[in-house]
Amino acid sequence: MSQHDDIEYQLDTLAIRTGHTRSFEGEHSEPIFLTSSFVYENAAEAAAKFSGAEPGNIYSRFTNPTVAMFETRLAALEGGERAVATSSGMAAIMAVAMSFLKAGDHVICSRAVFGSTVALFEKYVAKFNVAVTFVDLTDLTAWQDAVRPETRLLFVESPSNPLAEVADIQALSDLAHANDALLAIDNSFCTPILQRPLQFGADLVIYSATKYLDGQGRALGGAVVGNHKLLEEVFGYVRTAGPSMSPFNAWVFLKGLETLKLRMKAHSESAQKIAEWLVAHPKVEKVYFAGLADHVGHELAAKQQTGFGGIVSFEVKGEREGAWKVIDHTQFISITGNLGDAKSTITHPATTTHGKLSPEAKAAAGIREGLIRLSVGLEDVDDIIRDLSHGLDLI
Repeated sequence: MSQHDDIEYQLDTLAIRTGHTRSFEGEHSEPIFLTSSFVYENAAEAAAKFSGAEPGNIYSRFTNPTVAMFETRLAALEGGERAVATSSGMAAIMAVAMSFLKAGDHVICSRAVFGSTVALFEKYVAKFNVAVTFVDLTDLTAWQDAVRPETRLLFVESPSNPLAEVADIQALSDLAHANDALLAIDNSFCTPILQRPLQFGADLVIYSATKYLDGQGRALGGAVVGNHKLLEEVFGYVRTAGPSMSPFNAWVFLKGLETLKLRMKAHSESAQKIAEWLVAHPKVEKVYFAGLADHVGHELAAKQQTGFGGIVSFEVKGEREGAWKVIDHTQFISITGNLGDAKSTITHPATTTHGKLSPEAKAAAGIREGLIRLSVGLEDVDDIIRDLSHGLDLI
């Protein structure tokens, strides 16, 4: 597509055609370059590429054609200048922390994030004398009050895991930039199909490619997207420390991106139907889904997103006993902590994805014992509802 750079292609086309660099064989499907290093014609060529004087591949830890294709395609979908791929979503978050934080710096992070993200900042990043303050995602005053002269990063998941809270990205961007800080948004739940945080002022967009970008639960991977200047720092860290994406996984994600728009539309439509059904169920106490008109973040999500995604969380009567009864009586929904799969998945956050949080941290994040997180797959929506009914009707 490089010969037509003046044309503004739509997401459907970008997801299939962007970044495909054919080898001399002229293959139609993207090739997998399963090699650790690359061979040169002579010492002068090697020296030129190692020095950066001449572009080219050097070592697959930081230059691999298949990985580069994935990075180019994801950046195009996101509307960013560049993407850097990593070995997992958590590796992407760590890459951001190591690239832009130093001893004495301060991070403000939403409480409503994946449990491992909390542990990463609170236990491991903190070892480098970086302070972190956790605040309520939707409380702008709390974000403002948490800012210090040494604040350098604001970190958010929006929609959040697992309660689908929605951040005002533009407002947080304005706050970050007024205080010489960066705003990073974990966009794994929406993907660039439903939300493009860079359009609302975010500096960095983070992905667990393991989720919807793949879409079939096959491979681990992550990515950071942003402008060239910021991503050069991230690239430098990944090049040096080595949390790199494998070429095979990059190829898997390339194939996932080709169907991403179709899948996100289907996930969103089914999730909407299931959320509305759950609201009416007598054994369900609360449903967390931004597509519901009475959800506190509904209007903001409708403004920032083009769809509400495929994650529906809900609280049932009976606390843990009730939640486990629903989960244990499903017949085909997969009981697993992963999400964003073609297969519907279900989990109990309080004892799985957020299980290592302290009771106080769980309470602050709204992770209660009756809470269930459902990742709505691509099965027939009536079959998913029937599968949930087996346990709900027994509470």
